Amino acid sequence: MQTMSLRMPDYLKLAVSDVCQSEKISLNQFILNALSEKVSALQTVDIIEKKANQASKEDFMYALSQVPSNEPYENDRL
Repeated sequence: MQTMSLRMPDYLKLAVSDVCQSEKISLNQFILNALSEKVSALQTVDIIEKKANQASKEDFMYALSQVPSNEPYENDRL
């Protein structure tokens, strides 16, 4: 594990400290959670973009043509 120095504006440190106190977690844990969530979100976008680049309109239209055209159930109607 590595140690990192972080500079942040006072107002943000105060806001984060308030959240940490109300959630009963450490500042370190809050920052690790926030970084993990952001990295995960960015990786997810990359995965979706790669999948989208592999897609084709023809494959989509074929898959769509395989869906039966049934009337929706009564409780699914708008």
